[in-house]
This record gives sequence, C-alpha cells and structure tokens, in this order.
Amino acid sequence: MDIREFDRRALEATDRVVAQVADDRLGTPTPCAEWDLRALLVHMTGNNNGFADAADGRPADPEVWAGTGIGDDLVGAYLKSAERVRTAFAADGVLERDLEVHGFGSFPAPVAIGMHFIDYLVHGWDVARAIEVDHPLDPELCLAVLKIGERWPKDSPAIWGSGAPFGKQIPVPHDAPSDHRMLGFLGRPPAWPNV
Repeated sequence: MDIREFDRRALEATDRVVAQVADDRLGTPTPCAEWDLRALLVHMTGNNNGFADAADGRPADPEVWAGTGIGDDLVGAYLKSAERVRTAFAADGVLERDLEVHGFGSFPAPVAIGMHFIDYLVHGWDVARAIEVDHPLDPELCLAVLKIGERWPKDSPAIWGSGAPFGKQIPVPHDAPSDHRMLGFLGRPPAWPNV
C-alpha cells in the first residue's frame, strides 16, 4: 500500500469538489453534525497546513491546526493548503520521520499520512453531500480505509463519538458497496441527509 499515493488521490478528488463550493453555500449543514460547510473548510485547511508543518519538521502550532486567520477566501485557502501538504508529503525522506499530529501525539510518517488520507477521503464526500454534487468514492481507496481501520481499537471513544474524529459507527450490511461500508465505519450515514 503506497499511502502517499492514496493520500494524493484522495486530495485530488477532494480538491475537485471543494473548487465547486460557492460562497452562498458556506452556511450549509454537512454530515459532520457539529460543522456547517464554512467550519468544515476551515478545519480541512487548518489540518492540511498542520500536517504540512509536521512533514516539514515544524512543531505543532494549535493556531495553524485550527485554521486561525485563513481569511475570507475559504476555497482558495483550502486549495493552497492542499497543494502545500501534497508537496510536503512528497518530500524525500519524509517517510522516515515522525510527524506530530496536534492533539493526538507523534506518529511514524506512514501512520500520520494514513490519518490524513482517511480524513480527506471522507471530508471530500462530506463537502460533496453538503453542496449536492456527484462524488463517487474510489472503491480502492475505500477498501484501503477499511483495511487500515482493522487495526484500530474497537469502540474507542478516542476515535468514535462526541469530541472524537469520527461519529459513532453506523451499521452497514457486510455485502454493501465499499463506499457505504467505509462511510458507516467512519460514522456517516451513506444516505445523508436522508437518514
């Protein structure tokens, strides 16, 4: 599994969706129950910049990770942050480093990049659902998320639930398509907003 390639593909797909966001949709609800689209884009931009800083060897700055001060052009800021993290992850030697992920600790780069990959694959879907555009998820990437998730502690409140990265898991039939299984695993109703 080439985690950097998976991350690059997830980012490219998410970039295409975010580029379609119009300012008049920023107050729209998203599958992330606590965030409207504006808050989600701020989160995504801040985390891209935070992961890029980590890959560049900088200490974690909570203001960067929070997306503080990114300005009013949220789409432009997001796209710039996506290019920045893509470049940082592609740098020579990055896979041999430990990366500090704000709020979670320090991880070997392949693990940290895997965290970013999962987050941005599903956040691309979140944005697409919020603005009601078609965004088929790549089955290979969805299966990669499920494979990575097999190693996570079951029912951990650090992963799923209130205040955790993902909502409570949603049961999805085992024979459902890989995107539905991945979404349920990460706490998203596959039919959102029709739940």
